[in-house]
Amino acid sequence: MPTVSTVNLTAPLLLLLLWATHPTMATNWLSLARLPRSRPVSGAAPCARLRGLTPGQVGVCRARGEVMESVRKAAEMVIEECQHQFRNRRWNCSTTPRGINVFGRVMNQGTREAAFVHALSSAAVAVAVTRACTRGELERCGCDRKVRGVSPEGFQWSGCSDNLSYGVAFSQTFVDDPERAKGLSAGRPLMNLHNNEAGRKAILHNMQVECKCHGVSGSCELRTCWKVMPPFRRVGVVLKERFDGATEVRLTRIGSRTALLPRDPQVKPPAARDLVYLSPSPDFCHLDPDNGIPGTAGRRCNGTSRLAPDGCELVCCGPGYRAGRAEVVQRCSCKFSWCCSVRCQQCKNTVTIHTCRV
Repeated sequence: MPTVSTVNLTAPLLLLLLWATHPTMATNWLSLARLPRSRPVSGAAPCARLRGLTPGQVGVCRARGEVMESVRKAAEMVIEECQHQFRNRRWNCSTTPRGINVFGRVMNQGTREAAFVHALSSAAVAVAVTRACTRGELERCGCDRKVRGVSPEGFQWSGCSDNLSYGVAFSQTFVDDPERAKGLSAGRPLMNLHNNEAGRKAILHNMQVECKCHGVSGSCELRTCWKVMPPFRRVGVVLKERFDGATEVRLTRIGSRTALLPRDPQVKPPAARDLVYLSPSPDFCHLDPDNGIPGTAGRRCNGTSRLAPDGCELVCCGPGYRAGRAEVVQRCSCKFSWCCSVRCQQCKNTVTIHTCRV
């Protein structure tokens, strides 16, 4: 009969063992998006009850609780942006009805879809935390005051530049924790870490400059400027382009270390900002509830285009598609009314809608 102290000691060890052998934990924190807004996501007790966090992420939650509301926001951003970017693809980032594995078991596989989700997730955390810094919502960070002096273009750096370095550092701590805990000798952790960093670089390489003019009657005798992050939609577009050009890699031993190199030796090694994947993707054509794949039956598609990603021949796979007529209500005959509104009429139109056959 084990003593009480033995049970208290072995319980967390069993938890760690179960987590270490679970292949989907890396993105299960996205399930924070399912929580009601009224539920707290910080504090010792609430952090321990957050399903989907790894032990290391629970530790971050307890130590840096003020940031966790931004992490929840990041989870919502990932789902929304993923579904926007893939709205016309066979895999359209559909989510499971419940549970902590938001995108289903398809994330278990080292596919380019998993690569995209990892990159987008790490970028979302960096963006959400950086925004909170800029808005003054976090005690430990604020504007980036290191951007000072005069630029080569002649304007004065001033204002509140986005503190991206703080957001990136937190993203590395929180999002990368599951991979670093597993060790860096296996292919999947290396793949995930590479794509996590690629997501953060999509922000860094697309930073923008905003300026304000100072002078008599707006003469712009002096310009003060500051650095801002790109809109998250822009980050999504960049990562979607990286998804389309992702490199299939394999785990290779080089001396005493392991690395990911292109499976095709004729392909150049991927850059740090490129996405990489280990396994080919399923076709996503047919319903597979066990893996969270809804199939394409009943999906709307573009019947006027053959080669576009949203074309019916690509989206609908083998069963084909059918055309139907539907009546839609649209705004029409819009007129500008002084001042300052636009007034429109409601018009009914009959349109052709194409859907994939069941």
